[in-house]
Amino acid sequence: MIRPLFPPAAPLEAAALLEPLCDPRDDTALQVGDERMLDFLDAVGQRLRTPAYARRIPELGPLGVYLRRGRLGAELARVEAGQCCLRFPLGLVFHVAPGNADTVFVYSWALAALAGNRNIVRVSDRGGEVMQAVFAVLDEALKEADPVVARTQRIVSYDHRDEAATAALSAACDLRVLWGGDQAIREIRGSPLRPAARDLTFPNRASFAAISAAAFLASPAVERKLAAEAFHSDAYLFGQAACASPGTLFWIGADAAVADAQASFLTLLTEIVETRGPRIDAAMAVQKHVATYGLAAEGIVDAVRFAGNEIAMLQLAAPVRLPRRWLGTGTFAQVRLASLAELVPLLQRQDQTLSYFGFTPAEMLCFAQHLGGRGIDRIVPLGRALEFSTVWDGYDLLREFTRLVTVN
Repeated sequence: MIRPLFPPAAPLEAAALLEPLCDPRDDTALQVGDERMLDFLDAVGQRLRTPAYARRIPELGPLGVYLRRGRLGAELARVEAGQCCLRFPLGLVFHVAPGNADTVFVYSWALAALAGNRNIVRVSDRGGEVMQAVFAVLDEALKEADPVVARTQRIVSYDHRDEAATAALSAACDLRVLWGGDQAIREIRGSPLRPAARDLTFPNRASFAAISAAAFLASPAVERKLAAEAFHSDAYLFGQAACASPGTLFWIGADAAVADAQASFLTLLTEIVETRGPRIDAAMAVQKHVATYGLAAEGIVDAVRFAGNEIAMLQLAAPVRLPRRWLGTGTFAQVRLASLAELVPLLQRQDQTLSYFGFTPAEMLCFAQHLGGRGIDRIVPLGRALEFSTVWDGYDLLREFTRLVTVN
């Protein structure tokens, strides 16, 4: 049985869930940029930005900012700029949300709804405090929203082993949006789509950070601390399990400068973790030791340094083989490179975000051009790795959630 979480309702079968969403007689359907949906999303954002939510759960603040009417309106204007076609919703979008980042589904669902689509979002039944807070805000905003929101939007949960439910929802949708691990996506793809439908996938990704050692050492103490705080935000939110969380730190520069910068950075990061957390429990500490010494046994790492249970720094051995799997919260591989150019051959198509410090935007643009699209979809300053963008993983989502009609 499928459990509707938003709007809340009694458990039901897939056919009953789909029936009102697939009614062709609905003449009040949403349109691209529908004011009724903008009103609702802006109201959700306003509530998420209140201290009651944003201070208690840090990841809700950026989500609230993203859902502001002005931000969403600007994205709509960007997509429409220069168009000589008519843009319409795709129809029914079926989202499968990731289990490791509780707020990610809200971003893609909000954009799909803003594009005028009817949506069904399946979320994990393991959601904790963050998920509960999101649903509380959605329910509050729904009371003042136009009834079209409740008629066209569903967030549900059901056992991931319920293949019949996944098959029914897949067969009915015009677009299937899949977030999750590679194997989970392969399994869901076993449920066929209609011939005209397609998948939009967000599978396993790896992300990194690059720091210029010379620039870090030349920076005033306050800027070095801000850089370490920015890295902490990128790494520790979502337990370092988000696809954009940095797993490997590339130190760019000469041997001596890199050694000094690494030592200073570790001291600062240790102080920040002691102040802000998180505290790592015994089970996670064991996970980190098993993972790190496993890499050492494979010859991928030739040195391991722990700063309590919260930080593990792993020195990568030559030739460099980048670990692209989650190793536990606060586990960072690191390697020295003489220049950004040496990073190019290490990257692969599955690599997503590179956050940086000590380089100019022009230098990073040159690096991206040298990389030539072989890997990395996002290059952002340190501290912005987890900042969601309408262009994500190389997809312009508002465009992906709509279709064009030409009239000549």
